[in-house]
Amino acid sequence: MTADEFIAWAMQQPEGQRYELVAGEVVGMAPERAGHARAKHRICEALSQAIRAAGLPCEAFPDGISVQVDADTVYEPDALVRCGAPLDDNAVEVPDPLIVVEVVSPSSGSRDSGSKLEGYFRVPSVRHYLIVTTRNPAVIHHRRDEAGGITTRIIRDGAVRLDPPGIDLIGLF
Repeated sequence: MTADEFIAWAMQQPEGQRYELVAGEVVGMAPERAGHARAKHRICEALSQAIRAAGLPCEAFPDGISVQVDADTVYEPDALVRCGAPLDDNAVEVPDPLIVVEVVSPSSGSRDSGSKLEGYFRVPSVRHYLIVTTRNPAVIHHRRDEAGGITTRIIRDGAVRLDPPGIDLIGLF
């Protein structure tokens, strides 16, 4: 299945059923635990608050909106940020995310730190990929610099600085 075929197919699925497309194959997403949902909510709230505090023309999105990595891969991050003019209300994909976030769940850990890490950085606009662990609370921050190099740091407390766009995430832990 191609990314375009997948999006059309996914739009026809019953409400509440979620999928990703990985190398042309549809992958169902498991139901979430309450702790996972709370972490996603906290992160999206923190992103929104940081954007407001900085007065930036950016928007944070919770899960439910997709990022096309290539012609046959579409992921649905747990949260993301894009900057610029607002997307159309009917958009189901974000073509130019700046920040993508995945919260580790028992079934997703190896994909989040493996194929998704590589995949998200194939999207030219992505500058930050955050992997949030809840068992031992931490943020694994992968950052792409101007030259394309990627650095990684692990943050266990305090603020997480994301520049660009120039925000500080507070209250993730």
